[in-house]
Amino acid sequence: MDNRVKQFIESGILEAYFTGSATAEEEQEVLSMKQQYPEVQQEFNALEQDILKLADLTAVPPPPGLWNRIEADIDDIILRTPQQPQPYQDRTHHYQQQAPPQPAYIEVDAQNTHMRIHKAWRWVFAAVFILSKIFLAAAIYFYLENRQARENIQELKQQLRQAQQTEPRS
Repeated sequence: MDNRVKQFIESGILEAYFTGSATAEEEQEVLSMKQQYPEVQQEFNALEQDILKLADLTAVPPPPGLWNRIEADIDDIILRTPQQPQPYQDRTHHYQQQAPPQPAYIEVDAQNTHMRIHKAWRWVFAAVFILSKIFLAAAIYFYLENRQARENIQELKQQLRQAQQTEPRS
């Protein structure tokens, strides 16, 4: 094997050609070397076979029944009756003749100052009102209990300090 051919094969340019990372000049060089030297052609074929084996090993098979669905879709397209396209009709005059739509207004009774709601919502509002009063009373109760507990803790701490001070030291 010629030293130039050996260097060409070991340079990695064939791998770059197969991965698509070779420049246009390198691609032309690979193709010309492949035609001129049978060793380059053999290495090229061996790399191609290795890449095909790798592709087969890493290929993900399609889901089962995919080919049947594709075939059914193609059959459906083929069996459809062809439709003729409709000729273009200028319809701008139709739109110009119509009057613009008038805005719709909602009548508001300005005399009444009360809001009207459905009867079912009245019960919901009443329940929410009563629950809010219950929660307010509970919050006030627990606040006062917490304050009383803190005062008791302060008194106990003070008694403990006094007891420690009066205790005779030995």
